[in-house]
Amino acid sequence: MEGSHHGTSWPIFSEINALRTAIEADLMAAVPTDPNHLVPAFWDSPLSHGINVFVGLVLCLTMLGLGCTVDVSQLGEQIRRPIGVLLALVCQFVIMPLVAFLLALAFSLDDVAAMAVLLCGCCPGGNLSNIMSLLVNGEMNLSIIMTISSTLLALVLMPLCLWIYSRAWINTPVVNLMPFGAIILTLFSTLVPIGLGVALRYRYTRIADIVLKLSLWSLLVTLILLFILTGAMLGPELLSTIPPSVYVVAVLMPMCGYAAGYGLATLFGLPPNCRRSVSMETGCQNVQLCTAILKLAFPPHLMGGMYMFPLLYALFQAAEAGIFILGYKMYRKEVLHKPDPVAGGGGDGTNITYQRFEDDEEDCFNASYGTVTSSDPNTIRLEGCIDATPV
Repeated sequence: MEGSHHGTSWPIFSEINALRTAIEADLMAAVPTDPNHLVPAFWDSPLSHGINVFVGLVLCLTMLGLGCTVDVSQLGEQIRRPIGVLLALVCQFVIMPLVAFLLALAFSLDDVAAMAVLLCGCCPGGNLSNIMSLLVNGEMNLSIIMTISSTLLALVLMPLCLWIYSRAWINTPVVNLMPFGAIILTLFSTLVPIGLGVALRYRYTRIADIVLKLSLWSLLVTLILLFILTGAMLGPELLSTIPPSVYVVAVLMPMCGYAAGYGLATLFGLPPNCRRSVSMETGCQNVQLCTAILKLAFPPHLMGGMYMFPLLYALFQAAEAGIFILGYKMYRKEVLHKPDPVAGGGGDGTNITYQRFEDDEEDCFNASYGTVTSSDPNTIRLEGCIDATPV
């Protein structure tokens, strides 16, 4: 009896164990080990909805500050000589989308990562470029008009560039679900604060200066907070799901933009301060706009951790621009401002040669200095002058 009991119970226990193993396998399949499953849960949380509102408000404030940089009295000159508009068009909607597209192909990125990279590359320039241009003694009027022009041109050219370059991934879900309507709507929503900023600058200059400072600080604080919040809520396990090739693209893309912008400005024959401004404008993208589009327009289960790409891009574009600025400051201090030796002439006269530096933007004259000869201690004579000038 006992033997028969054991003989009938063992098959039952075997079936139970097999059933339990199958259930555990189903549960493991239902709860994916890939940390990307954390993203939809995070985006459906109240914190995520709060971040959506925060990102939208900061984007409006940033665009308001961008409008506050516009001097209406200078728009006529830019219309007569639209070099800034032309450079903005070429840099932001020819060079950067092409760079993003080529990098995505070169590193064989999947469709989701490629779309995140391409979207960032097709975005217009941002306010960060104005700050960087100021730090490298760039041409601020050119920097501002390029930022404004690229933002306005983005209404048409950004969706067009996305449509053209996304053809390489035409049969993928992320391209088939590309929310062009939401992207265009987001771009149109930036026009209202820009217009208000222009009106504010025209009527209330001091208030516009305050708003501009607030917008710049809010931009920096927002990028830092978004990176910290994302890292704290989703953890390093989500960052680890981003392929190493995407990190490499985030490093190379702004670097290529800086180099291409400087080269393009050189081809246009622009002076060094304008070259630096064009370089900053090309490499610095409007990452807050890219983040808002990825956050508000794309479904979270589709993008996964790739919505963090603009934050990675912002991190590396700021770091590389900082290296560029540091190198420029050292070059300016050690090379450009090094005093020339005083050459003593023969006889009673003393020849002092002054050299005009190519990078000296503070001198608004095109004439170069010549040789100043002093044969009388009370007078000096400049070559080309007839009369001696009393000292």
